[in-house]
Order: sequence, then structure tokens, then C-alpha cells
Amino acid sequence: MILFPAIDLKQGQCVRLLRGDMDTATAYNADPADQARRFVEAGCQWLHVVDLDGAFAGKSVNGAAVDAILGAAGSVPVQLGGGIRDEGGIAAWLERGVNRVILGTVALRDPELVKRACARWPGRIVVGIDAKQGKVAVTGWSETSTMKALDLALKFEASGVAALVYTDIGRDGTLGGPNLEETVDLAFQLTTPVIASGGVSSLADLQALKQHENSGIVGVISGRAIYDGRIKLAEALKILQG
Repeated sequence: MILFPAIDLKQGQCVRLLRGDMDTATAYNADPADQARRFVEAGCQWLHVVDLDGAFAGKSVNGAAVDAILGAAGSVPVQLGGGIRDEGGIAAWLERGVNRVILGTVALRDPELVKRACARWPGRIVVGIDAKQGKVAVTGWSETSTMKALDLALKFEASGVAALVYTDIGRDGTLGGPNLEETVDLAFQLTTPVIASGGVSSLADLQALKQHENSGIVGVISGRAIYDGRIKLAEALKILQG
């Protein structure tokens, strides 16, 4: 199982939010490239980057910070989400060195675009499904649809999506533990690999997710717990890679 340390970008800084509320942002590092280097030096195999401003604006905003992260990451692959909503934007970021692009809002609004992107860039498209009480939320989580998370995920089962990031917004940034039941249930019903996100607060949470690896959960995203020191990267990597 892969640990994806999160670098969430707001106004060029690494921050963490509480339940997706931009007004709750806590800044942890003013230098995203430095943060990326720290994760790489700790042995992380992937970096998970989100342009929070871009998610609200509908276009990439923190491009300079992402470029700096890519330079610092070296050979460690980066997956990027936030404000990427057309094929031109996907192409531009893949050409700039992002390994995988995460599509969220556009997955709900234009699923055919996602399918075309999967065919054009095999293995490089991830679908992000962020849910409030099981319903898909978009546009930086500011709008909640009537679409159930599972129903949206099933639209892409035969499309070649590299992975699906499932975030329980109610848990995100709370350090209250992941929504294990819903994440495992979703993974069991899909053939697409699932990356768990939201609420991870301890090594015990990672151990619990690891126990359900056979359900199709291939990775876990963690942010605040790493920045706060509740999760030590060396111990986390040992648990998940064991």
C-alpha cells in the first residue's frame, strides 16, 4: 500500500483545511519545494498535490509552486488535482512533468471527457470523488450534487482510470479517523484501485486500512497528521509497505 503525503496549495503555501473550508486554512510551510524534498528524503514513493485555489477558480492557480515541487521531487512521481477541467489542461501538466492528473469536478460534469483522457493518456488519469454524506461534492467542495459516490465511480469502471481517490469531506482535516466502512465498501464494489483520503490521524488508522488491502485499497493520503507529527513517516512507510 502506498502512502501519499499531501501538499495542498493555497496562495503558494502548503496548508491544510478543515472539512474543505478555505477559511480554516493552517499554513505549514511557505516553501512547497522544501516540503516536497522532505517527503522525498523520508522515502515517500509518491507525492499528492492539490491546487486548492485552482479547485475554486476552475483553472490552475498555483502553477509556479507545482513547478517547484516537480523540480524538488526528482524521480518521485507526482499526482496533481485542482482546477484541471479540460484536455488542454491535462496535456499541459503531463508535459510539465506531472505523472498523473486527478479529475474531480469534470468527472461529474463531463464524464466523457474523462473517458477520452484515459484513452489518450493510459495509466495517467485519476478520478477524485469527494463526498458529503455519500453525495459527490465539486468546485472545491463548495457544491454538493445529488449523485452518489458509487454511482459516479461505476461510470468509469471500464475506462482505464489508474485509480480513484475517495475522500470523505466530513472527515478531512479532522484527525477523527478515516471513514473505513464506506471506503472499504466502495473498493469492494469496484475493479478500479481506490486511494483512501480524509481523517487519517494515527498509525492505527494506517494499520486498519492496511488490513483491508485485499478489498482494492492501494493507497492512503495523509496531510495534517504528518505535518503535526502524529504520524512519523518512517513508521508509516514501514506499516504500509510491509
